[in-house]
Amino acid sequence: MNSKYIDYIAGKLGVKSWRVENCIQLLEEGATVPFISRYRKEATGSLSDVEVAETNFHYQRFLELDKRKEAVLKSIEEQGKMTDELRQMIDLCTESQRLEDIYLPFRPKRRTRASVAKEKGLEPLAQKMLSLQVEDVRKEAEKFVKEGVADVDEALQGARDIIAEQISENIETREELRSYYTRSGVLKTKLVKGKEEEGEKYSNYFNYSSYLSKMPSHRVLAILRAENEKILSIRVETDPQVSLKIINRIFYKGKRYPARQLFDELKLAQEDSLTRLLDPSIENETLKAAKERADLEAVKVFGENLKQLLLAAPVGQKRTMAIDPGFRTGCKVVCLDDKGELLHHDVIFPHPPVNQKMEAMRKVMGMAEEYGIEVIAIGNGTAARETEAFIRRLTFDNPVKIYSVSEDGASIYSASETAREEFPNEDVTVRGAVSIGRRLMDPLAELVKIDPKSLGIGQYQHDVDQGLLKEKLDDVVEYCVNTVGVNLNTASRHLLSYVSGIGPALASNIVSYRAANGTFSSRGDLMNVPRLGQKAYQMAAGFLRIPHGENPLDNSAVHPERYALVEKMAKDAGCKVSDLIGNNSKIDSIRLEDYVSDDVGLPTLKDIVQELKKPGRDPRESAKDFEFSSEISTIEDLKEGMVLPGIVTNLTAFGAFVDIGIKQNGLIHVSNMGKKYVRDASEVLKLHQQITVSVMGVDLRRKRIQLRLVE
Repeated sequence: MNSKYIDYIAGKLGVKSWRVENCIQLLEEGATVPFISRYRKEATGSLSDVEVAETNFHYQRFLELDKRKEAVLKSIEEQGKMTDELRQMIDLCTESQRLEDIYLPFRPKRRTRASVAKEKGLEPLAQKMLSLQVEDVRKEAEKFVKEGVADVDEALQGARDIIAEQISENIETREELRSYYTRSGVLKTKLVKGKEEEGEKYSNYFNYSSYLSKMPSHRVLAILRAENEKILSIRVETDPQVSLKIINRIFYKGKRYPARQLFDELKLAQEDSLTRLLDPSIENETLKAAKERADLEAVKVFGENLKQLLLAAPVGQKRTMAIDPGFRTGCKVVCLDDKGELLHHDVIFPHPPVNQKMEAMRKVMGMAEEYGIEVIAIGNGTAARETEAFIRRLTFDNPVKIYSVSEDGASIYSASETAREEFPNEDVTVRGAVSIGRRLMDPLAELVKIDPKSLGIGQYQHDVDQGLLKEKLDDVVEYCVNTVGVNLNTASRHLLSYVSGIGPALASNIVSYRAANGTFSSRGDLMNVPRLGQKAYQMAAGFLRIPHGENPLDNSAVHPERYALVEKMAKDAGCKVSDLIGNNSKIDSIRLEDYVSDDVGLPTLKDIVQELKKPGRDPRESAKDFEFSSEISTIEDLKEGMVLPGIVTNLTAFGAFVDIGIKQNGLIHVSNMGKKYVRDASEVLKLHQQITVSVMGVDLRRKRIQLRLVE
């Protein structure tokens, strides 16, 4: 890859270029981000998973830039206008916008005022004016009055049109103006007449003004959405006098000002270039760049929210009752075994209008006893509070913990092809309840079956670049799956498809092989799976777990390529590998320096030792039960000063939305998250975190609740 690209990425990351170069080489060889960050630390100088992912992001963009460069070079060469200097400028380019600036004068255009003037033969006049050598510009223009050019004024107008276009295509001028607009541009909004009622939710932006450079991403996205819905008109305003000074300075760089008459003509050309060509173009580019920045910031927030959602604390392998609450249609109840398999399902009607409370009590307690239920998962949708209150009043023979579980995406899953494959004989209500129960047992294993965009990961997720969003969310899912590790003998094909190096096709092959041949007894058995080659095995093996396998290391994050090294460590310690695992005193006696080699350094050795101490350790916390306040059931019950328990349901840059046990979520603005300044809500809170809040204000008309975090 172009060394300029490597230096660019290294500068972005703040690391040495050799680390990026080695990382890109591994990517080009087909290595995945999780594999590189976990098992190739020596090569990259221990780049983190975030740094490897960012390197890959820029690497992919530079591959796209190279394709665009090829197209630009071909176009200019076909026009016969290629020069060595131009080729070098294109080759050294690391920004797509600069490449387009370089190409702009050569881009095929529709008919413009400048092209019309050139057709009339006025380009020589424009060039003479640009040379600044003309003493009497009007007298010079008289020479170009002919058929098609009525008089001197028309000749000068045509020459100015040509000059204006040249000014607008000057690379330095565009770059400096773009920088000025980005730095000092003020975004102003105006309500479209007659849209007051339709655009009420955008009322904060009806007459809004702010420096674009200081606007948080959510505001940019909200305003652009309002513009798209024809609620607002927007524009980026700058001082035209400053812009003209920039144009004038670059235009006359290294030159003396001409005679007054010519100076005035050139000034008219500059003003026309700014008003007619540069300002609309740079304004659009500035808005586009602001949108791209907002997309990147928003997608980062969405990714962090998804990460927290997927790595939420599991209750583990517990016999689970899951309830999808409802009023008129009743509450769907399912009982699952400790592996998440459906044992039984039923419907209860403890709420109005049916009100079969006694029958519902009998059924729930009977199912709990018959199936040895240890935990109950209650969906947090309609009738959730009423259902939870009903369940908590029951007395069970054995201790049962009760959890509120997010229903986001459950209905999407229940109607999906995946759900139909898993439960071909059950309807969507049963499938949805099963999903609620399974996501309590293991959120990651269940949620990977659902499109991340259906999981309520943030505001404006449909407004950002969908390709960028998908790329980010796929990366997050892959990171979470590989961080936790996957049981090769129980994982679904959806979970397996996110394992490093596998993908959907190989995941299906693994599941089919497992169904036909029984469980895997070793990681090496993977090589028997059709179409799973050595490269895929290398990428995947370290992230797959085989509990009680032939080799105890198969249930750890130690990669098979280091098994021989661990066996040597065990031999040197005078024991078997199985005896070394978990034996901290023996492990601590190992001198890591003795095992350093050309391809294994201390970073890898430290990872191996950590894994030997706690093989297959799940990095996630354990789930905690939670109970909302019994004081409130609707927004009308809220009073300022109330202190309530809550669960964080969504994080944005400007605040956190919190479920306090009623239909409407409350908002904790970042300014109400503590005594210290908080830039981003994710600095303080996590998705699904259990917190305590106080009520600051209630807007009944707009159904809005303002909260403060109680520390």
